[in-house]
Amino acid sequence: MRLRKVQGKLKVEHSILDGVRAILERLLLDNPAAIRSVIPGVIRPVRDARGEVKIRVTVPTTNGWKAIALSAGARQELFISTDLSKEQLEQALRQAVFR
Repeated sequence: MRLRKVQGKLKVEHSILDGVRAILERLLLDNPAAIRSVIPGVIRPVRDARGEVKIRVTVPTTNGWKAIALSAGARQELFISTDLSKEQLEQALRQAVFR
């Protein structure tokens, strides 16, 4: 069974880092036509993930972009299915973080 939120666009089958879920929900609500889905991936511990949540768009994928979220001593891969350019997606993420 697939669990989804925010108009069926955010996959929530497994855990999402603290603070990241709210940002992803705002991102999807603010950009309903531009973003097809967000699929959170693997969570791994890292040393440099302290302070407020940071999301960095890294590499293109077949149908969008891969991003890395850093929060609470861990990093999580995010697969974002969209037609937005890297700059447009980074701007949308910044707006979701500071809203």
